[in-house]
Amino acid sequence: MTAPLQLTIVTGLSGAGRSTAAKCLEDLGWFVVDNLPPQLLATMTDLAGRSDGGVGRVAVVVDVRGGGFFRDLRKTIEGLDRKAVLPRVLFLEASEEALVRRFESNRRPHPLAAGRRLVDGIDTERELLRDLRGEADLVVDTSTLNVHELRQVIEQAFGSKDLAPLVATVVSFGFKYGLPVDADLLVDCRFLPNPHWVDELRPQTGKDEPVREYVLAQPGAVTFADDYTRLLLSLSDGYAREGKHYLTLAVGCTGGKHRSVVMADEIGHRLEEAGIPTRVVHRDLGRE
Repeated sequence: MTAPLQLTIVTGLSGAGRSTAAKCLEDLGWFVVDNLPPQLLATMTDLAGRSDGGVGRVAVVVDVRGGGFFRDLRKTIEGLDRKAVLPRVLFLEASEEALVRRFESNRRPHPLAAGRRLVDGIDTERELLRDLRGEADLVVDTSTLNVHELRQVIEQAFGSKDLAPLVATVVSFGFKYGLPVDADLLVDCRFLPNPHWVDELRPQTGKDEPVREYVLAQPGAVTFADDYTRLLLSLSDGYAREGKHYLTLAVGCTGGKHRSVVMADEIGHRLEEAGIPTRVVHRDLGRE
């Protein structure tokens, strides 16, 4: 029996890194088509299916440049023969601040600004893409990622024909800077004493050994990391059965400097030891 064609639809906000993701997929051996009108998606998959296995993985970049984007794309995905095509949607997004900075740096107009302010175009596109984002298989927030880090995310998720049952990203953050927008699960570490109130630990971070030792020495800290890791492992099989291969766990404390950094590293290490490919990101480290 012929294996289903692997189809990845790359979409998301303008300026969030779609081009970088497409180039990375191409480097990984995917057949990449940029700015394909949604109406031609079925034709593209049909042609790939006739290649006698020569084209087994196709990535298509679809965005607002394609006109009737939302209605046609969603209908096309729904109409694909799931026995012949295995479709996944990769959605890239970023904060308004990051997008504004990137557009101003590149000196390019936003495709939906149409003479209005840049932020108006960003807001319009974000609202138009809201439903599609909710249906995406993988949402990547590129606000704090550089080009190399984004490539690592893409390589980890799409570098093999055989997907790992679950690929995890563990993000430490500070509640005072807001919640990570792409989190599937959230952990609050504020039940642990804050090293900020220990004079010699205040200037250090969760990456420094004295802070790590202090946090892990608190009652319940190690037990919490162990128990939560076991919970994630118990969820992994269920996620795989439901077709969810990517999990983003957000681990928070007040400022994202001490407790959340330590616990994110601890949980990430335990997941790796259990055989789950894991990437740890410290979103707010260095902001204070």
